[in-house]
Amino acid sequence: MRGRGRADRPIIGRVFLTISTTGTPTSPATDLGFLLHKHPDNAQRFATAQGTAHVFYPEATPERCTAALLLEVDPVALVRRGKGKGRGGTPDAALAQYVNDRPYAASSLLAVALSTVFKSALRGVCNARPERAAAPLPLRIELPAVPARGGAELVRKVFDPLGWTTVDVAPIALDEHFPAWGESRYVRLVLEGELRLADALRQLYVLLPVLDDAKHYWVAPDEVDKLLRAGTGWLADHPEQKLITSRYLARRWGLTRQAMDRLELVRLAEAEGLEVDAVDNAVDETTDTEEKPVPLAEQRREAILAVLRGCGARRVLDLGCGQGQLAQALLKEPRFTGIVGVDVSVRALTIAARRLGLERMGERQAARVQLLQGSLAYTDKRLTGYDAAVLSEVIEHVDLPRLPALEYAVFRSARPRTVIVTTPNVEYNVRWETLPAGQVRHGDHRFEWTREEFRSWAGTVADRDGYRVEFVPVGPDDPEVGPPTQMAVFTREEAGAAGTKEVTEA
Repeated sequence: MRGRGRADRPIIGRVFLTISTTGTPTSPATDLGFLLHKHPDNAQRFATAQGTAHVFYPEATPERCTAALLLEVDPVALVRRGKGKGRGGTPDAALAQYVNDRPYAASSLLAVALSTVFKSALRGVCNARPERAAAPLPLRIELPAVPARGGAELVRKVFDPLGWTTVDVAPIALDEHFPAWGESRYVRLVLEGELRLADALRQLYVLLPVLDDAKHYWVAPDEVDKLLRAGTGWLADHPEQKLITSRYLARRWGLTRQAMDRLELVRLAEAEGLEVDAVDNAVDETTDTEEKPVPLAEQRREAILAVLRGCGARRVLDLGCGQGQLAQALLKEPRFTGIVGVDVSVRALTIAARRLGLERMGERQAARVQLLQGSLAYTDKRLTGYDAAVLSEVIEHVDLPRLPALEYAVFRSARPRTVIVTTPNVEYNVRWETLPAGQVRHGDHRFEWTREEFRSWAGTVADRDGYRVEFVPVGPDDPEVGPPTQMAVFTREEAGAAGTKEVTEA
C-alpha cells in the first residue's frame, strides 16, 4: 500500500501533549490561554515544517484549564523533504525512513513544533498577564508516548532536579497482550509541580530530543545558542549537564565542548552575581541602560579588515578559516576580488559554505571566493601569489613542535606580501574573574602567550624570513596587562629592511 490508507489518504501520525493548570477566584485557570497566546474558545491549526499542529482546550473553566497540542505528521512527506534522518543527521536504512516512530512519539518533532506554536510563551512574554507569566503556576503536563533511550531511570534523572514535585514515568509494554515480551523504549510521562510556564516549555524543548537521543534535522552550530537560551536558569547547574548537552547536540563533540565551556562560564558568573557573555570568554557587566560592548570577535574582524584595507590587499588567504565569519565579512567589500578560505576540517568548511551561501551565489560573486581543505603544517602551491594572509586565532591551536612547519608553509612557501596573525594575550585573562586561574580560554588551545613571548616569536620570524613586523592591540588596552587580543602585522620587504615596530592603536 506504500503508506496509503483508505481513499488514498496518507497515514498520519499523531503526537500529543497536554498542559493543565488550576485556578483561584482571583487567578482563573483560563489565564493559561493568555500565557500560551491561544484562546480557549477556538481550535486553531498551524502549519509547521513537521506537519500540521492543532491547539485546542478539552476543558476551560476558572477552576481548571487544559491546553492540548496535537501534531499530525505525514512520515512519507517527512522523508521526501529530506528530514527522515536518524541520529546526528545520518540516514537510516531505506525501510526505516518510512517505518519509524517519528510521527507517533514525542521527540524532536514535537520540540520544534512547541517552539513554533508557543514561541512567545517559551520566551515568557505575555503583555496581557505579565504577572502570571512571571509567577509559578500549578502545572500538570502529560505525554502519552515519549521515546527514552535509557529508560524510566534516565527520565527521572533529567527531570527530578528541575523542581517538579511529581515525575511519574510509566514504561509502555511492547504488547499489552504479551507481557513476556517485556517493555518497549517508550514511557508515559506526567509532570506535576509549580513552575513558570516558560521554564516548563523550555525544559521540554531541550529534553524531548535528549530522551530520544536523536534529532530529525541537521544540527548546525547555532544549536549551541538555542540550547543555552532554552537552558537559561537550569542547565548550567544540572547534574546531568554533560549528558543533556551531548545528546541535544547529536554527540557532535566540537559543539558539545563549546557549549560546556560556555555553560561553565555562566555557572561561575552566576555564582559571582554577574552576567556572562560566553563569546570570547568576556564578562558582560553592563546594565540595561548601558550600551553593551562590541564582542571581541567582532573587534578582531574589524581590526583585520582595517589592516587589509590599509595595505591595499585584493587577494586574501583566510588560513584556518573555521566557519567562514571573516570570509563572509570580506565578501561584503568589492575591493577584495579573491578570497580563499583554508581549513583542515571538512565539517567546518561545510558550515562555512552554508554561511556564505555558495550554492545560491551568482557566478560573478562565486568567482571571488573559494574554500579549500588543507593543513597549515604542509606547503601548498595553491596558496602562492596572494597579497595577504590572515591567521586569526589559529597559532594557539597548533602544538608548539609543529609551529615551525606552519611558519615555513606561510612565510617561506606561500610568502604573501602581508601576513596578519592574532592570538590571545594570556596576561589579560586575569581581567575575567570567571576564568579560573591558569585555565586557557578554550579547551583546544595548546598554549597562550604573554605579550613578550608573542613579540619574541614574531620578531624571530620577521628577521629570519625578510618581513617587517608591527604590533597592534585589539580590544581595550589595559595599562597593566595589555589588550585581550594581540595582533602582529608582517610586511614583506627587501633583504636588510626587516625589523619591528610598535603601533599603539588598532
